Amino acid sequence: MTQAVVVATCRTAVGTAFKGTLARTGAPELADAVVGEVVRRSGLRGEAFDDLILGESRYGGGDIARHAAVTAGLTSVPGVAVNRHCASSLTTVALAAACIRAGMDEAVIAGGVQSLSTSPEMRRRDPVTGEMEERWESPAHPSTPTAPNDDMSISVGWNAARLTGLTREEQDAWALRSHHRALAAIDQGLFTEEIVPVTALLADGTTTLFSVDEYPRRGTSAEKLAALKPLHPEIEGFSVTAGNSSGLNDAAAALALTSDALAAREGLTPLATVRAWASVGVDPERTGLAPAPAIRKALSRAGVPVGAVALWEINEAFASVSLAAVRELGLDEETVNIHGSGCSIGHPVAATGARMLTTLVNDLRRRGGGIGVAAMCAGGGQATAMVVEV
Repeated sequence: MTQAVVVATCRTAVGTAFKGTLARTGAPELADAVVGEVVRRSGLRGEAFDDLILGESRYGGGDIARHAAVTAGLTSVPGVAVNRHCASSLTTVALAAACIRAGMDEAVIAGGVQSLSTSPEMRRRDPVTGEMEERWESPAHPSTPTAPNDDMSISVGWNAARLTGLTREEQDAWALRSHHRALAAIDQGLFTEEIVPVTALLADGTTTLFSVDEYPRRGTSAEKLAALKPLHPEIEGFSVTAGNSSGLNDAAAALALTSDALAAREGLTPLATVRAWASVGVDPERTGLAPAPAIRKALSRAGVPVGAVALWEINEAFASVSLAAVRELGLDEETVNIHGSGCSIGHPVAATGARMLTTLVNDLRRRGGGIGVAAMCAGGGQATAMVVEV
């Protein structure tokens, strides 16, 4: 059977939304940067690509993928936008791999982009009063008291902690470790190869070349995390804080995938093979617990046991989400998010899955190969997982 292989990856550095370096750089510019670079890194001519699929969440519709294709000079390459909330760009890679394995396409660019800093605000006409509702958001699921549609700290973070019996101390410790690991990776230059620098506009009208993740906090300590107030002090025992939650971030990431036959024909060296993927739905109240069943389903499809996985990327939408998956699957914490995740690097929603895969593939290659899994929950009671092999 035709295999889908990754022949190039790249991402931007992750910015802090609203007050960070990318606050004045829009989603189209971020997408343009990674698409142009991943084509260059692939070694293929632009016209060799059959499609361009980008995840975009909370960006008001449109088709940033086509914008990026035209900007990169890929006028013969169409583009499509995908929204599965947090799992958007992980889903784009799955769609690209599916088209390749089905024999419909031979080369596809997949990824995602998020500029929370410049996201448009929506409004709609109230169907009863006819008046315009300001700051309206399309709901991911029917809201309930235990899973409010507009508060992920409850629907995802707190429910995962509560249902799994995680303590505040465990969540804070995981978040602290995440920061330490991310900062160590930055200091060792482990992310340098995967990052494409972006020219960012600053508040004073000047520009700067942005190339280092800025969200990890060097001053984070156990004492500082413990001092943070819970996000909902009115809820007894509420253990989710800003410190053990993911950040609000801006970034983009992209991967170039081809068939194994095209890679061989063009003399390309595959970086990884996409073995399998899976998405699941759960009760929205259990959104933060959804990565575990998605992982089980993806591993079953790949014919790979949990114990055969060398490295895991399980997005820290909240520390409780990664901890819950580790506990549910019996994972070795030393193999999970080895260079940090959402609590430290940040969570640029629609770009996070592609960012995770980019980092995972590079980490596996540094270790001489092996099987890796990237997984994440997504709004509305969903999760997606992907198995890759280097």
